[in-house]
Amino acid sequence: MIGKRLGMAWLVIAGAVFAAAPASADEFTEEELEKWKEQFMSVVEKGEKLFHNPQLGTNGVSCDMCHPDAANTHPETYPKFQKQIGEVAALRDMINWCIENPLKGDPLPADSAQMDRLEAYITWERRGVPLAPGKH
Repeated sequence: MIGKRLGMAWLVIAGAVFAAAPASADEFTEEELEKWKEQFMSVVEKGEKLFHNPQLGTNGVSCDMCHPDAANTHPETYPKFQKQIGEVAALRDMINWCIENPLKGDPLPADSAQMDRLEAYITWERRGVPLAPGKH
């Protein structure tokens, strides 16, 4: 009986110690960080090419014709109420609005590699700008 109580006491103490221990973030090696940065920048570069490609639409217009270097896209303000869409929208919703309307193309699936590439490029161009969801 004493052994059982002692065992239970140790379980309670161990549980308290682990519960009180702060959770630590993953630590990454420099090699891992460099590999991931290269992969990310590859997606950004593909997004830049797509952003400058009129083949997203059917009328010869490309994203950069209205937004040189992703200017005036303000990804840091999404999600926000978007007047053109008439509701709160995410950046990808506005990207698709632009593809469907000014570019006269078909919307991209939200989970497509093309959408990821466009979002990566647009947000990369605005790096360093503070997040301001909902701002106009």
